[in-house]
Amino acid sequence: MAAARVLLLSGRPESVSFAQSVCGLLGAGPGLGPWPTYCGLKRGQLVLSHRPFPGASARLPLQRPPFCPFSALDQQPRAPGAELPTNRGVDLAVAVVLQSSDQTVLLTRRTCALNVSPNLWVPPGGHVEPDEELLDGGLRELWEESGLQLPQGQFFWVPLGLWEARIQPNPREVNALMWLGPDVAAAVAATEDGTETPRHLPQDLPPSVLAVELEENGGARPLVLPTSTLLRTTPATADSKERVSTGTKFALRLWLQHLGR
Repeated sequence: MAAARVLLLSGRPESVSFAQSVCGLLGAGPGLGPWPTYCGLKRGQLVLSHRPFPGASARLPLQRPPFCPFSALDQQPRAPGAELPTNRGVDLAVAVVLQSSDQTVLLTRRTCALNVSPNLWVPPGGHVEPDEELLDGGLRELWEESGLQLPQGQFFWVPLGLWEARIQPNPREVNALMWLGPDVAAAVAATEDGTETPRHLPQDLPPSVLAVELEENGGARPLVLPTSTLLRTTPATADSKERVSTGTKFALRLWLQHLGR
């Protein structure tokens, strides 16, 4: 079994199995959260606890989607013969909520060819390597997906850094991008997955937002995206339908709180 990426601290650090709910192990109830959680960042590892501990660097909200599969498994008897892997841990990933100087955030649309979460609007991010710091993994994923390279020491990551740079998206990972303003972001963040998609747009929202779509020849073209696309919910919306992911909505809510909105 590979080295544990996520550790829970209750007396001594213990690794989390792939088949376990992290929220449940931290004492969270059946709701969605968020739950204040103390965390410590080590190279290639994340240490979590519901209580303060030496080395904890932050107290952050922890939340899960309404359709968290392992939360559901914890509450239901296991079907005969249905076994989950016991030698696999919880992996570690990072999402970068990148704020521009005019208070917009960068979202990218994952390509339809990807096996995992195709056609979703998400912030840049992905897998953190075992020997990486969390920030280094985020910067690497940002560069791989968008072409943005941020020199160390020339930005802040808490609070978010402000800069301008030329974006060169990786067409193998994303096929569109947009800079999303706080008003539309607030409407997106307010939609609740597990409920019906709103049938009518709020009157103060624009009917569409401008994005950039990548072409197969390496070029790009403007994309006028209906705002209603960003307000779609799941599981009321089919998995393959274009929408904003549940985790992205949570990240947008945190960004809006940071702005004081």
